[in-house]
Amino acid sequence: MEEILEIGGEKIDSRLFIGTGKYPSDKLIPEIIEASGAQVITVALRRVDFNAITQNVMQFIPKNIKLLPNTSGARNYEEAVRIARLAKAAGCGNRIKIEVISDNKYLLPDGHQTVKATEILAKEGFIVMPYINPDLIIAKQLVSAGAASVMPLGAPIGTNMGLKTKEMIKILIEEIPLPIIVDAGIGKPSDACEAMELGADACLVNTAIAASDNPVLMAKSFSEAISAGRKAYLAGFAAQQKAAKASSPLTGFLYE
Repeated sequence: MEEILEIGGEKIDSRLFIGTGKYPSDKLIPEIIEASGAQVITVALRRVDFNAITQNVMQFIPKNIKLLPNTSGARNYEEAVRIARLAKAAGCGNRIKIEVISDNKYLLPDGHQTVKATEILAKEGFIVMPYINPDLIIAKQLVSAGAASVMPLGAPIGTNMGLKTKEMIKILIEEIPLPIIVDAGIGKPSDACEAMELGADACLVNTAIAASDNPVLMAKSFSEAISAGRKAYLAGFAAQQKAAKASSPLTGFLYE
């Protein structure tokens, strides 16, 4: 039986996390949630306005969905901490996805600033889920800082290039005693399936769903791919062989 994912003491049934950006219309979000089966959805704080009647993404997110605000736009740890505190004060709870990005071309996260933000916020009781390059040393520092999970990128954000950092992600899965959630760069359901086959605990997918021709159908496809990948990982893979080996005996037929 497949075990339930647990992050920061919270149990989560679905291993597909989704985002709220880039959809043709925010009105699609409830359909995306239903098709994907997702229980966790990430949103940038700048899109949250609890006082707005219209043009507010929050009106399209069902109350039973776990909100994961992110610190998108933060360029250093001070800004990330400030955004996290604002999110909590706005009623978004104590979950926070830390993004600290000062690189404007490739949008790669700053690991050292992320560790600083994580340490501060974890001490304040936040469930901190940091987004990083798949760097083992940074990941170990995040464990010590009190992170609830680690979210390594598969490729630069929004590129849909797939698991370009596959071997590094494998190292994190083997060495880090926290849930590993592959985030950014996943372009196809097969990419997400591969990540789960490696032993990742979940995947966060936004652009690949939102920018597809049929986001609702794509959300369903990702849900099925992630489920298949997880089941395959739990089943255990047959060993690879260098030489061919018949699946049926080569004797006992044709009167031998």
